[in-house]
Amino acid sequence: MSDYGGDDGGEPDQVYDDAEPEVDFIDEPHSANGSPQPEGQEDPYEKRQAGEGGQTPGQNVAAAGDPSAAAARAGKNTVQGLKDKKVPNEKRTTTPYMTKYERARVLGTRALQISMNAPVLVDIEGLTDPLQIALRELQERKIPLVVRRYLPDGWYEDWTCEELL
Repeated sequence: MSDYGGDDGGEPDQVYDDAEPEVDFIDEPHSANGSPQPEGQEDPYEKRQAGEGGQTPGQNVAAAGDPSAAAARAGKNTVQGLKDKKVPNEKRTTTPYMTKYERARVLGTRALQISMNAPVLVDIEGLTDPLQIALRELQERKIPLVVRRYLPDGWYEDWTCEELL
């Protein structure tokens, strides 16, 4: 049916063939990546995963995005590269105030942790709602979370909830 309420200009409805050919896929040998594998040949994917053939896993990964950024990343371990981009605490430039977005994220994360039976760090005095308990922890500055603020140049600053006002 068309958008205008007609029946598509009087064209007949398409007829679909319900009789599909029966194909037995079970008898064909398959490799680890799902493609059919001829008999008598080894799967090169499984060989790479095992570390054989002179290649390490992940060596054949194509980098998407900026080629210059991929070239800069190629020599570094990603975890080490991230640690190199941390701004020291004495050189932080962002404000020491928690934004409403950070506050919402911290409260939601902490409330989820409390609802999953994480230890509560304040006296709950009969409170049962995890969000109310998280609010009380934030008021008393007892939330054990770190806010990571990413800067436009790729560096980041870590602030504890106790440091943010």
